[in-house]
Amino acid sequence: MTATAPAGIVVLGGGSLARSICYSLAVAAQPQPGTVTVLARSVRAADEIACIASARAATSASTTRFTAEALDVSDRGAVAGVLLRIRPRVVINCASMQSPWESTRAPSAWTALLTAGGFGIGLPLHAVLAREAAHAIQDSGSTALFVNACYPDAVNPLLHAEGLPVFCGVGNSATLSASLHAAVRPQNGERLRVLAHHAHLYAPAHPSDEARVWLDDRPLEGVGELLAGHRACSREELNAVTGHTAAVLAARLAAGAEVRADLPGPLGLPGGYPVHIHGDLIALDLPDGLTTEDAVAWQMRMAERDGVVVTPSGDVRFGERARHVLSAQGADIPRVYEAQDMEALARQLLGLREKLRAVPTA
Repeated sequence: MTATAPAGIVVLGGGSLARSICYSLAVAAQPQPGTVTVLARSVRAADEIACIASARAATSASTTRFTAEALDVSDRGAVAGVLLRIRPRVVINCASMQSPWESTRAPSAWTALLTAGGFGIGLPLHAVLAREAAHAIQDSGSTALFVNACYPDAVNPLLHAEGLPVFCGVGNSATLSASLHAAVRPQNGERLRVLAHHAHLYAPAHPSDEARVWLDDRPLEGVGELLAGHRACSREELNAVTGHTAAVLAARLAAGAEVRADLPGPLGLPGGYPVHIHGDLIALDLPDGLTTEDAVAWQMRMAERDGVVVTPSGDVRFGERARHVLSAQGADIPRVYEAQDMEALARQLLGLREKLRAVPTA
């Protein structure tokens, strides 16, 4: 008897990004992935996502089926058990301990700290559940491609340094690339390539630090102007683009199709790069004249702007601004830490967050 090949997609998490991905998979996935399983801690969230996605799929005459199971993503044994049972081709992690929308929904001294010190301060809060998911894939022996949506620019290098499976990320540079494609409208056969970091979701202080874009191998000027409309949109509205780009990618990965895209955290590298995917293989697709070493060195400089740098060995170092704002709060967090420190650091940050959330912004 021949073993059944892995198929379908698992989405971890019940928040807005998991919803956006599933709702796009319901109507726009080509090829259609067969079955999408939503795993979330909240029974209501998991069931709701599957119900609405199923209705959208049926209305669109899609054959994609959506199922839901209540499961705590932090329970790696339970996740591994589900992966063994359903054998997905792709696992997308959308589960994080820190919402990216908090600064707009509930601004406080905590969100002010993240703004002042850099998004990277919260790396442990984004890394903990992604690490558990990666461990679950590894423990189960699954061959699923692990796609991480939670701060992949920094989390993916951390997982890679630990020897954990991580294929690529979604969001960030992929979302910027989608808006750049809309602005530039490349002709058939032309390749738009984007080198960008999570930090480029916002305009840099210095134009020399702007995201880098090429049409084929020709550098494009005026990237800031091309991204002005994107950056003027609210992050929550842009979530619809992030979810859609993730759904398009996941469907193609599930089918083993060839993909050329701009993605964060491929090969466990910091930041986002143009890539070429064929089956289970992913490679950088850099423009002529740009070496991998130069691209990574540039990304490390951008990571400093974002508040945190992850070295190839897995050491994590806060940027100068991040260290300053944490020190001002009396936070006893080391200047350099390692992956195995993530859970303890996450607990410290959760304590600091609870204290600062009680302090409203002016």
